[in-house]
This record gives sequence, C-alpha cells and structure tokens, in this order.
Amino acid sequence: MQKIGVFSILQEQMKKLNLNPGWFVIFAVLLWSLDGILRRSLFSLPPAIIVFWEHALGALVLTPFVLKRRAEFTLLTAREWTAVAIISLFSGALGTIFYTAALGQINFIQFSVVVLLQQLQPIWAIGTAAIILKEKLPAKFLMWAIVGIAASYVVTFPNLTVNLETGQGTIIAAGFALLAGILWGSSTSFSKIVLKKTSYIATTYLRFLIAPIFAAMIFVGLGQSDKLLTISQPQLTTLLIITFSTGMVALLIYYYGLRKIPVRVSAILELFWPLSAVVIDYFLFKKMLSVTQIIGAAILIYSMYRVSRYSKDEVV
Repeated sequence: MQKIGVFSILQEQMKKLNLNPGWFVIFAVLLWSLDGILRRSLFSLPPAIIVFWEHALGALVLTPFVLKRRAEFTLLTAREWTAVAIISLFSGALGTIFYTAALGQINFIQFSVVVLLQQLQPIWAIGTAAIILKEKLPAKFLMWAIVGIAASYVVTFPNLTVNLETGQGTIIAAGFALLAGILWGSSTSFSKIVLKKTSYIATTYLRFLIAPIFAAMIFVGLGQSDKLLTISQPQLTTLLIITFSTGMVALLIYYYGLRKIPVRVSAILELFWPLSAVVIDYFLFKKMLSVTQIIGAAILIYSMYRVSRYSKDEVV
C-alpha cells in the first residue's frame, strides 16, 4: 500500500534509528504527563465537551492523511469494528470524563486517592491482555511488573502515604478513578486488536472520529448542549495545542509503539508517567525530589528496562 506525506518520511526516519518500540510508548507517556498543565484553563468546561472538541479537532487534522489509506478500513471485520467502538467509548470518552470528574470531586488535588487508583491501570491492562489476547505472563515478567508498580507508588507519594483529606467527595472520586483506570486499562487490549489489522494512523483516526459521537450523546443526555459553543478563544487555542501535543500526536506515537510490543509490556512502560510528572513538577515548581522518590525512580527505571526485554510475544 502506498505511503504518503509526512508520515512516510517520519516512519522512514524512525526505522533508520532502529529504536526499541517501547521508547515510543515512553515518549507518549511523557507527553501525557504534560496534559494536566494544559487542561487547567479548560476546567470551566464540562468534561464531555472537552472530550468532544479534542477528538473532533484531531479527526479533522488526520482526515487528509487517511484518505489514501481508506482501503485499510475494508480489512476490518465485525470483531475489529466492535473493538473500535469499545476504545472510542471506554478510553476516548468515558475514561477521560470519569477521571476529570474524579479530580473535580477533590478540587483537582493531584497526589490523592484518585492518582493511586488510576495507577492500578496496568493491572487491568495486563489482566485483559491475558484474557482477550491470550498473552503469556512469565513469572519473571510478573515479578518485575510488581516491582515497577510498587516503585511508581514510591515516586508518586514521597511520604509513602495517600492524601485522603479531601472532603466528603473522596469516596465518589475514588469510584470515578477506579472506573477510569479499568476503562483505560482494558481499552489497550482492544486497541491491539485493531492495530493487528490497520496502521497506527488509521487506528488513531477511527478512535478520534467515533469518540466525539459518544461524547455528544453524553453531554446531550446531561443537558449540557448549550455549552458546546461557549468555548473562549484562549480555550480553543489550548485545545489546538493539546491536539498537536498530548492528544492526537501523543496517541499516534503510542499506537506506533503498541503495534510492535505486547500489551503487558506497554502497561508497565506507562508507569513512566509518575516519574515524568514528578520531574516536570521539579522544573516548573522547584519541588525537590525526596530520597524515597530518587530510590523509587531508580528502581522504576530498572524494572522498566527488565520488562522491555519481553518486547515480543515470545519470551527472550
């Protein structure tokens, strides 16, 4: 199939670099760790409205690049189309909405029970991969996966305690965060199903094309339709920045990596998020890393290195 434009050039350059696909997952996660900073100016908008616009803009930008790839869509069976619908609903719409709603319940306190429960996402991703994709879970992989999850906890919570002093909304927030983690984690396996039949560009496009439909159904059902066109010029600018950084572009990079590695490996590499978030916090707000965070970061990096050795479906 003919390759076109900027994506062809980028793919050729990436092949020449011969990087481990896991690095693309890590880079995508690095971009996602910046997402919270960008979204601060959008907190006045309902979550479903934000989800609608960021996905609609992403689909609009990608449309010219997939026109000559439309033959890929004919390769999809009912199984793959079902998977597309699931990732668009679970990850594209509901996951983001639940997580934003959870933070709203506790006044957007980042290092809280919400973040803790969201960090359980790799467990749901690995479990779903074992059930749906029949991925093998070698004992050594499981050992380093547990070490990585524990290390990410230490990095995120330097005092080794979770902030529960967030008011009466904590229980509701915990429920929303748990749902978000389950939806995001399980969506990774369904994304892998689609990626086995289409390119990472086509898979990203389908998710960004269909997710706004679910988001629209949600904000209409909640009676928030009047908010759809109330976004300000600064908010629109922020949405465009998100599209070309932590949104569409980050997902393109993530799917490029995910297409070449098992879900179980991708799930652990995503634990780079708390490490990168802490580093960003240091540079932006001059918050020093504690001794426990430094130790946790070292263990996390080493555990991800060990996990990345299982970058193929067969154990090596």
